[in-house]
Amino acid sequence: MSDTASEKKRVLLVGATGLVGRSVITRSIDMSQFALQGLARSEMQFPDGARMELVLADSEDWGEVVKMIAPEAVICALGTTIKKAGSEEAFRAVDHDLVMDVARAAKAAGTTGFVYVSSVGADTGSRNFYLRTKGEVERDLKALKFRRLDILRPGLLRGQRRGDARFLEGIGQVAAPVADLFLQGSYSKFRSIRASDLAAAALQCVREKPAGQFIHEHEGLKRLIAKLDKSEGSGK
Repeated sequence: MSDTASEKKRVLLVGATGLVGRSVITRSIDMSQFALQGLARSEMQFPDGARMELVLADSEDWGEVVKMIAPEAVICALGTTIKKAGSEEAFRAVDHDLVMDVARAAKAAGTTGFVYVSSVGADTGSRNFYLRTKGEVERDLKALKFRRLDILRPGLLRGQRRGDARFLEGIGQVAAPVADLFLQGSYSKFRSIRASDLAAAALQCVREKPAGQFIHEHEGLKRLIAKLDKSEGSGK
């Protein structure tokens, strides 16, 4: 028997137009247990079969929009690059400040689960500005004390971006299958991952029931993916 709208878990996808966001939409098409909504600043073309509502709003209004939607869970795939943002200050305004605006609004609205796409190497003490910013977001999200917080730390993302070509990333994607073979032991966390697989891991996090704060690096992401595949294969 199919789920009714009231039985579906209401999930808000923030950063719906990016590589990971679009992958989440595609991966969720046949997952009837979710009522997925997207939040973005601009319109996007949905993949075939997608059934979801996209809420468009200026980023300064996102906090109020999140409070109005009051989702049960949030998947935050929001992010940019310093080059695209134009400066470190503009980058931080998106990757830290906007993420935290969404998270605080979600917490105030009663959201119980928050899934954040971070990066391998995220660390508040890093000399790399990008990784330090990601680490600060992780720290600040933990302080909000959601019932369940999942932090995903992928390595290089493999997938086709739209309108956001990244030259070095493109080279990395070509070399990744070979390079991954040399990343063993403690270095395995730096292995690349397909955006579609990361999306599966994010969706499985939303399905997980235990409370707490969880950090998932490469091997942990693989376990989440396998768990989702198994549950879908069994029809559960």
